[in-house]
Amino acid sequence: MDARDLLTIGDVARRSGFPPSALRFYEREGLLRTTRTPGGQRRYERSTLRRLAFIRAARTIGVSLDEVRAGLDRLPDGRTPTKADWTRLSKAWRGRLDEQIDALVALRDGLDSCIGCGCLSLARCRLSNPDDRVAANGPGARMFPALLRRGEQ
Repeated sequence: MDARDLLTIGDVARRSGFPPSALRFYEREGLLRTTRTPGGQRRYERSTLRRLAFIRAARTIGVSLDEVRAGLDRLPDGRTPTKADWTRLSKAWRGRLDEQIDALVALRDGLDSCIGCGCLSLARCRLSNPDDRVAANGPGARMFPALLRRGEQ
């Protein structure tokens, strides 16, 4: 590959919108590959921009980095994702996204009657959670759908 086809970390950051710290993180996580100059500077192939667009699109729809990594690992020889790859992988994520949508709809529809925390501070909670029985399920908003409590599990 001609050195003129390689981009600096600054070039990739400007073109992708990702800060250099994110690019270094993705490299450490095995999501991006770089080459090094004799002076140790990172150089990225132009195809890295498409890979970053794939990562951004997946993260925007709520796909975790582990899921992104698993999807990219299914590509032969670390190849840059194509439109067909995105279609195939996004279909695999559709079920989980539908579950998240259902959980958000349930949250939205219940917001005016209960905050889902298991406390007895709202009149409605006395009916939904008599004697604070939800407290036995653990701390936090236990009545929220599980997908919306991912960060606390």
